Amino acid sequence: MEQVVVVPGGGLGGAAEVQERLEGFVGDVARVLGRSERRRNAALYVRGMLEAGGRKSLEPMVARLGGGAAEYDSLQQFLADSPWDPALLLRAVAERVAPQIETLAWVIDDTGFPKDGRRSPGVKRQYTGTLGKIANCQIGVSVHAVGPRGTLPLGWALYLPEDWCADPSRRARAKIPPEIAFATKSELALGLIERASGWQIPHAPVLGDQAYGDNNDLRGALHRAGAEYVLSIGAGTGVFGPETIFAVAERRPGRGRPPHSLHPDRPHESAEALARRLGPEAMATIIFGADPAGTERSSRFGCVRVSAAHPILRDHHEPRAEWLIIEWPEGAEGPSDYWLSNLPEAAPPERLVRLARLRWSIELDYRQLKGELGLDHYEGRSYLGWHHHAALVTTAHAFLTEERLHPKAPRPA
Repeated sequence: MEQVVVVPGGGLGGAAEVQERLEGFVGDVARVLGRSERRRNAALYVRGMLEAGGRKSLEPMVARLGGGAAEYDSLQQFLADSPWDPALLLRAVAERVAPQIETLAWVIDDTGFPKDGRRSPGVKRQYTGTLGKIANCQIGVSVHAVGPRGTLPLGWALYLPEDWCADPSRRARAKIPPEIAFATKSELALGLIERASGWQIPHAPVLGDQAYGDNNDLRGALHRAGAEYVLSIGAGTGVFGPETIFAVAERRPGRGRPPHSLHPDRPHESAEALARRLGPEAMATIIFGADPAGTERSSRFGCVRVSAAHPILRDHHEPRAEWLIIEWPEGAEGPSDYWLSNLPEAAPPERLVRLARLRWSIELDYRQLKGELGLDHYEGRSYLGWHHHAALVTTAHAFLTEERLHPKAPRPA
């Protein structure tokens, strides 16, 4: 594939048609931005993301592009203050590129952006899985389409801790719109999924790690919205096993209204306890993918129908059958991972397992978005600017995906 990199003296490396394709790509998706100046700035910024060089923050990027103070000021205003909607650009990119990657799943995740100081929107000392510890950082929630031919971010949301949302002066300095209220990471992820569900792109089961899978409200909201999911859960998650019978209790004389809620005929148990009760002999070897060298990857899994206990016991919801997916590697003393899924009862175990294991491919997305394209290099202190930057980095990432899938192919202008 032709590499889109800078060469001495500036400009995109490789054949001239690569640069022409980039201009055509951005010109196509940036039409939604309206004004010609915005479209020009979008093209310039995306090109800057693709240029070789270290820091992809605005000042060094403009310098590498050969621009001066006028270009810097124009891009700064375009990023931090211009009122264009980043969701429009993300939708245009998704509707063009998502069908090309043969989407199998949508993955929800979050990532940390280490920061100095306290004035960047959402920054505070908080836990980030990116570093595996508490650090001064921002956290961005994202949804990605994943398929055998690539990945594509579908949306970004900057997480604002409650103390940020309750501080008028910090909100004003970071230009946080008044309608933005506190939302958990799961609520932000659900909002991104709901938004992308209205686009003309392939829909697919939602995957997520334990931080999302353990959230009963998120699982319930996805199910009510008609979205399928395969979400990781903790070993201690309470479930009612497949033998459980739910029935309405008999009315006791003189005790008021007759009961109507369904009650289980036995106590719930943890996912781990159920797995150990089934034992390793209930597991089967299933191939779930291949490594970069093409070698098949497999492990031992079991799939059993259960009902999550929390929605029944705490929220008083009707029992709802789901798949509990258990991974118990060969020779291991116990299970290593668990997932809950609302895929149909007829779903084959192979599909359940492949979806469960597909989530890890998102790490490749983050490495390119951060390591090569500068997702974590934004130094501005504007809430809208952060979302503009993320949408433009996504545009650059999508162009590289299209180039990899169709090298040298003509593109619509």
